[in-house]
Amino acid sequence: MANIHEDGLKYLEEFATRIREKVVETLLEAGSGHSAGPLGMADMFSALYFHILNHNPKKPNWSDRDRLILSNGHICPVQYVTLAYAGYFPVEELKTLRKINSRLQGHPHRGSLPGVETTSGPLGSGLSQALGVALAAELDKKKYWTYCIASDGEHQEGNFWEAVMFAGKHKFLNIILIVDRNNIQISGYTEKVMPLEPLRAKYEAFNWHVLEIDGHNIEDFIDAVSEAKAIYEKPTVIIAHTIPGKGVSFMERDYLWHGKPPDKDEANAALKELRTLGDKIQSEY
Repeated sequence: MANIHEDGLKYLEEFATRIREKVVETLLEAGSGHSAGPLGMADMFSALYFHILNHNPKKPNWSDRDRLILSNGHICPVQYVTLAYAGYFPVEELKTLRKINSRLQGHPHRGSLPGVETTSGPLGSGLSQALGVALAAELDKKKYWTYCIASDGEHQEGNFWEAVMFAGKHKFLNIILIVDRNNIQISGYTEKVMPLEPLRAKYEAFNWHVLEIDGHNIEDFIDAVSEAKAIYEKPTVIIAHTIPGKGVSFMERDYLWHGKPPDKDEANAALKELRTLGDKIQSEY
C-alpha cells in the first residue's frame, strides 16, 4: 500500500462525502435501517475500498484478494454504497435496500452480493469469522490480509473476547481489527449501558498491538494500517474514534439515530449539509 499524496487524499475525502449522501438517499428509499454508524464510518470505507484493499470488483472471488469482514452488520448501508461505487453491482440497485427479495438485506448475506465475505447479524461473532479466514490464509500460504470491522458495543459480548484472547495467544500477523469507537448503541451510550474503558489497556492485556486514531482523518487511518502491517510480534487493533452521524449536525452523537432512517424532510436537511461539506472540502484544496 503506497503512501497517499495530496490529490489522492482529496479524492478520498470527497468520496467519503458522496458515500454519506448516497447512504442518506438509500435509507430514505428503504424507510428503515441504521443512520449513525454508516455515516460515521464513511471516511474509513472510502480509504479501504479506494486505496487500501487489494481487490478486484470484476473478479470478486479472486483468491488473492484482501478480505473485509463486517462484524457490525447493521452498518451495511455504508458497505453496500461503497461496493456499488467500487463497481461490484449497479448503483441503481441501492434503491432495493431492505426490500423483499433484494440482495441488499438489513444485514449482509454471504453469497447474495459480490464483495460480501461473510453473513453477519448476531453481534460479536465477526472477529471469530475473520480469524478463521486469516488462519485459512496461513494454511494455504496466501499473502492476503484480513480486515475485520467491529463496533464498540460488540465488546459487551463474551464470545468477542474469546476471539481477542485466541488471536493474542496465536499471534495472528495477517489480520487487522478496526473498532468503530463511536460510544453509542441502540439503547444508549456505551459507557452508561456497559462501560468498555479502559479499552486500550484491555487489548494490551490480551497481547495486541494497539493504535488509536481519529476515524475521520483518512491520512491517519492509512498510516495506522501501514504501521499495523509492520508489526510482527502480535495482532493489531486500530481503535478509531468516530462521531456517529458524522456530517449531519442533528444526528451527530445522538444514540437515537443508531437504528432509524431519516424521513423526507430530515433527509433533505441532511443532504443539504453534506453537499455544503463537500463544497468546503473542494475549496480547501
